[in-house]
Amino acid sequence: MSHLIAPSLLAADFNNLAKEMDMINQSEADWLHFDVMDGRFVPNISFGIPLLKAVKKSCNRPIDVHLMIVEPEKYIELFREAGADVITVHYEACPHLHRTIHQIKESGAKAGVALNPHTPVSVLENVIEEADLFLLMSVNPGFGGQKFIYNTIPKTRQLFDMITVKNAKALIEIDGGVGLQNAEALLKAGARVLVSGSAVFKADDPLDTIKRMKKIGRKEYLV
Repeated sequence: MSHLIAPSLLAADFNNLAKEMDMINQSEADWLHFDVMDGRFVPNISFGIPLLKAVKKSCNRPIDVHLMIVEPEKYIELFREAGADVITVHYEACPHLHRTIHQIKESGAKAGVALNPHTPVSVLENVIEEADLFLLMSVNPGFGGQKFIYNTIPKTRQLFDMITVKNAKALIEIDGGVGLQNAEALLKAGARVLVSGSAVFKADDPLDTIKRMKKIGRKEYLV
C-alpha cells in the first residue's frame, strides 16, 4: 500500500487555524495528527477534547489522536465521541495494554500503541497481532521541533520484521523530526505512516512539501 502522510497539528499556526485546516483539506495529506499532552506523562500541556471537536468540524481527513497522557483508558470513549478515528496510547502508560487496545477497538476507533525512544520494540511481542498501528517516537515526546533520533531507522526495521513474522497487519507510524531528509529511509525500513509537524506547517509551501513526501517511493519521485 502507499504510505500515509499525517501533518501534526502541534506545529500549526493557532492564530490562523481555519486557514491551516483549509490547507490540509486541499492537500494530499491522508490524516491529521493530533497530539494530546497532560503535563504528567510528558513535560508539556497541549490541547484536548474541545479543540478536537472544533477541528473535526473543519477537517475532512481522519484524525489520528496520540494520547501522551497517564491513565488514557479513562478518556478513550470521550476522544472517540469528539471525533478521533485513530487512538494511540503509550505502552509506558498502560499497565493493562491488551485491555486498553480492545477498549479502543470497541469504541469504533483504530487502536495504536506508541513507544518512547528508549523502549525496545520487543515489549510489543504479545500484542503484535492486536493493534492496528504501532507508533515509534523518533524524538522524546513532549515538544515539537526536536532533532530526529536516527536509531529509529533500525528500530523500524526490527518492528517491521516482527510484524511480518506474525503475518500481522499493523502499520508502523513514525513521529518526531520527520521530513524530506529522512522520509525515504524510514519508508524503506518499513514505516507506512509519517507524522510531520514543523517540516510541513513551517515550510514556505506546505502543500508542495506534503506532495513531495507523498511522491517518495513512486516512479515520478526520481524525475
